[in-house]
Amino acid sequence: MRFEKHCWAEIDLDALLKNYHFIRKNAGGDVCAVLKADAYGHGSLAVADALRRAGVAACAVSCLAEARELRRHGVDGPVLILGYTDPAFADELAGLNITQTLFSTGYARALSAAASAAGCTVRCHLKADTGMGRIGFALRTDFGAAVAEMEACYALPGIRITGVFQHFAVADSLEEGDAAYTENQHVLFARLVDRLRADGFDPGVTHCANSAAQLTHPQWRCDLVRAGIILYGLSPSGQVGSPELCPVMSLKAVVTFVKELLPGQSVSYGRTFTASRPMRVATISVGYADGYPRKLSDLGTMTIRGQAAPVLGRVCMDQTIVDVTGIPGVQPGDEVLVFGPGAAPGADTTDTVAEKAGTINYEIVCGISRRVPRVYLQNGEAVRIWNDLEEG
Repeated sequence: MRFEKHCWAEIDLDALLKNYHFIRKNAGGDVCAVLKADAYGHGSLAVADALRRAGVAACAVSCLAEARELRRHGVDGPVLILGYTDPAFADELAGLNITQTLFSTGYARALSAAASAAGCTVRCHLKADTGMGRIGFALRTDFGAAVAEMEACYALPGIRITGVFQHFAVADSLEEGDAAYTENQHVLFARLVDRLRADGFDPGVTHCANSAAQLTHPQWRCDLVRAGIILYGLSPSGQVGSPELCPVMSLKAVVTFVKELLPGQSVSYGRTFTASRPMRVATISVGYADGYPRKLSDLGTMTIRGQAAPVLGRVCMDQTIVDVTGIPGVQPGDEVLVFGPGAAPGADTTDTVAEKAGTINYEIVCGISRRVPRVYLQNGEAVRIWNDLEEG
């Protein structure tokens, strides 16, 4: 399978499926795959296809555009939009059989009015705010009032309630206060579900466990768990993870140029690095426009020929310079592991890139740009290539 080796992301589908089966076994039940943000940068269509064949119960996305893409490409199972959709598109939600989150009385009424005007019915999941504080019916503010508002949604025309869920705020922290907060969120959600049933309202599909919660509290599985970052083999935090997880993405590039650097010579913008001794340096075909953070200037470390190659000077938009003085035989065309599994000792993984950039691993993988082809591997062989710049 031919493609230009310039800068690309390898997506290991075997690792993805291993993670999926671990999650399903650990949770003891069905899994909703979170595919928002193009499957956290891994490519939602290929990921959805692999998981569909593995038996995934449902998918979740952030917005209507992401849901449309799945439907256009044959993903016909349950799809939940976790965020806002303009009520004017109620007919499209119904026509594509997409489930929409309801998070307030005002929004529920607006969606109901639009659906009624269009003569359709939209499937919806009620979102309870148990402490995340973003969107949702505010159970912590006034439990009784929030429940009453949620129950009123069942009577709205053009809407069919098929599920109830919430989201944990600090399930990725094991600190005593945070653990207590997470426990309290779960208690509130369980109380809500019990109350709905007691009042004669069917909660439908219930789900509360995000990636962190299903690792620390698999007993909170409800009807299904929402697997996000752990599906892609990365830990929710430094405190919560599992040795069973296999990172799915590797960012790769090639050596394009090698030269000798003399004492007193500098490299890249701003001359932040000047050689104090004779060195051998290589230019790598990756930069911040590909998703390699500029904050890794003089900090990042790539893997070349199985050894660590430190970044010298500032990361540019399309190119980065590394020190290969101690790596014999480096030449143009050599493959470079920018970050990912299999990094040399001292070289970067996704997690160390995030740490050095002062962010989280979620942002690193989500930030791989559209110009970077995704190359999908099974048994170590490329089985599919997706290149957004060449699609359509």
